[in-house]
Amino acid sequence: MALHLDWAGVLSGQPAQWILSGFLTTVWVTVAGALLATLLTVLLLALRQTGGKAGRGLVATWVSLFRNTPLLVQLLFWYFAAWNVLPQSFRLYVNDDHAFSILPGDVWWFTPEFLSSAWALGLFTAAFLVEEIQAGLAAVPRGQTEAALAQGFSPQALFRWVLLPQGLQNAWQPVVGQYLNLMKLSSLATGIGLGELTYQTRQIESFNAHALEAFAVGSALYLLLGLVMSLLFNLPRHWRALRRTAELRHDR
Repeated sequence: MALHLDWAGVLSGQPAQWILSGFLTTVWVTVAGALLATLLTVLLLALRQTGGKAGRGLVATWVSLFRNTPLLVQLLFWYFAAWNVLPQSFRLYVNDDHAFSILPGDVWWFTPEFLSSAWALGLFTAAFLVEEIQAGLAAVPRGQTEAALAQGFSPQALFRWVLLPQGLQNAWQPVVGQYLNLMKLSSLATGIGLGELTYQTRQIESFNAHALEAFAVGSALYLLLGLVMSLLFNLPRHWRALRRTAELRHDR
C-alpha cells in the first residue's frame, strides 16, 4: 500500500501553527539558556581561578552535581518541586498575562514552563562549558601567565585579559558543540515530559495531518537551526584565518 503524504495539510492551518510555535519556542529557550549558561560559566571560571581552594571546591561540587544529574530530572525538579517553594504572590504574578512576556513569534517567556526550561538548561550546560574551557585554560603556556603577573596583572585581570580569551580559543570547537547540544536539548525542555509531546501529536492527527509529515517538517527546521548556529559560532575563526592569510600575503 502506497503511503500518501499530505504535505499541504501539514504546512497550512492549525498543524503548521503548532509546528512553528514549537520551533520558535525552542529557539527562544535556546537563546535564554545559552545566555544564562555563558554568564554562569564565566562566573564559575573566575571563581575557580581566583577563589583559592574554597572556590575550586565549590566549582567542583557544582560541576559534579549538574553534570551527573539527568537533564529530565533537573527539569522536573525545577518545574514541579522548586517552583512550588517560591512565594505564592510571585507564582501568581508569573501566571498572569503580561505584555512584556510576548517574544517575536508569539512566544511567552514569562511563564513557569519557559523559565524552568531555560534555568535548567543554563545550569546543565554551564557545568559542561566550565570543564571544556578549563581544558583550554590548561593549554595556555605558563610563561604567559608568569609574564602577565610580572607586569603587575591582578588575578582578575590575568583571567579577563590573558587566560579567558586564549582558553576560549583553545576550546572553541568543544564549546560550540555544547551550545549546539543545548539547542537539541531545548526541544525536550519545552515539552516538560513525554505527555506534552504525545498530546501535540494527537492534536495534529485530529486535523487529518499525518504525524510523520509533522515530524519531518519539524526535524528539517531543527536541522536547519543547528546548521545556522554552527556557521555563526565558527564565523570568528574563519575571519581570523582569512585575516592571517591576508597578512601573510601582504608580508610577502
